[in-house]
Amino acid sequence: MWRNRRVLTASLVGTSVEFYDFYIYATAASLVFGPLFFPASSPSVQLIAAYASFAVAFFARPLGAAIFGHYGDRIGRKSTLVASLMLMGGSTLAIAFLPTYGTIGWWAPLLLCLMRFGQGFGLGGEWGGAALLAVENAPPGWRARFGMFPQLGAPVGFILANGLFLILGAVLSEQEFMAWGWRLPFLASAVLVILGLWIRLKLTETSEFSEMIAHEETSRLPLVEVLRDHFTPTIAGTFATVACYAIFYITTAFALGYGTVNLKMEREGFLLLQLGAILFMALGIILAGWWSDVRTPRLVLVAGCLATVPMGVVFGPMLGTGQYLPIYTALAIGLFIMGFVYGPLGAWLPSLFPTRLRYSGVSFSFNVGGILGGALAPIVAQSLVSLYGVGTAGLYMSAAAAISLVALMVSGNGHRR
Repeated sequence: MWRNRRVLTASLVGTSVEFYDFYIYATAASLVFGPLFFPASSPSVQLIAAYASFAVAFFARPLGAAIFGHYGDRIGRKSTLVASLMLMGGSTLAIAFLPTYGTIGWWAPLLLCLMRFGQGFGLGGEWGGAALLAVENAPPGWRARFGMFPQLGAPVGFILANGLFLILGAVLSEQEFMAWGWRLPFLASAVLVILGLWIRLKLTETSEFSEMIAHEETSRLPLVEVLRDHFTPTIAGTFATVACYAIFYITTAFALGYGTVNLKMEREGFLLLQLGAILFMALGIILAGWWSDVRTPRLVLVAGCLATVPMGVVFGPMLGTGQYLPIYTALAIGLFIMGFVYGPLGAWLPSLFPTRLRYSGVSFSFNVGGILGGALAPIVAQSLVSLYGVGTAGLYMSAAAAISLVALMVSGNGHRR
């Protein structure tokens, strides 16, 4: 029992730290990076430029997944998770010290994108390893409930990130926040990374990986073997993750940028809306984990995708009202449904691959799916709004859910251990 608590704490704390690092960038991209790191232009163009720098990490994540997945399948889950956390934390901390465009010109966005690449590279090896840490230690009948703990790191990290930005906005003037206050969340990441490392260094290897290496050799080139011998589940897993990314980054990064820039809403008020709505995502993840163990993770994922399609249609008009209650309702419903397309992934994706290839297969699928679902989501949503109006803001979520639904329907439940 004590070992299970330690494993679940490590998987939750580690992903919370990593997602905190990732989300403070998303929040800063929506609020400050446009005017600080890019040349003067219209606010919408600067916002799109900031979202483009945000997208850099999603293209780095598959590369990180390939590298960390390789070592995770060869030398073990624990050491790889420690390395990914250190890289992510170092890149985040460095952003706190970057000079702006007004100081060094185009070097500023280049350095910003380089650090963002480091964030993505580190996170590419994080989620898959954390999911395996939980699932490969789960007792029979508890794989989905154990596998939901890394997903709970997403709302926890989001609350820490946006909560800190909210506090800073309340105690600092706009001039102080833009001059130096935005750097404090990046500095604070160093404390959280140290906490995460302390917890993870106390872990032992997962039971399933230890049993595997006692009976068979590890793969020499895990990702090559995944793509050669398990191509269909890899493609299915990749497209099945698109919906959760699209929902999250449209309801968070895009909505925050649109609300503060286009609707001229108070930054602190909108952050409060999102902090309240993210609690529904945590609730959705918990319910999805329980339901997945009662039925199957695939069934829950299908149900979540079906619910996302109509939700995406009504999201834009509700956001466009500019009123707090409809906007909060849209965010809360969207993030609650996201719990059902995200929570079961921790159990479902590992089931698609054998243990000796699981870190590579899970990490590659999850992070390549992020390019389609996450990297493009704020850019596409902002572009749709600019061209066709705010009523189209949620259509990308509906399209992503349809793509994930097709992938799930052809994938099967997966039964490998």
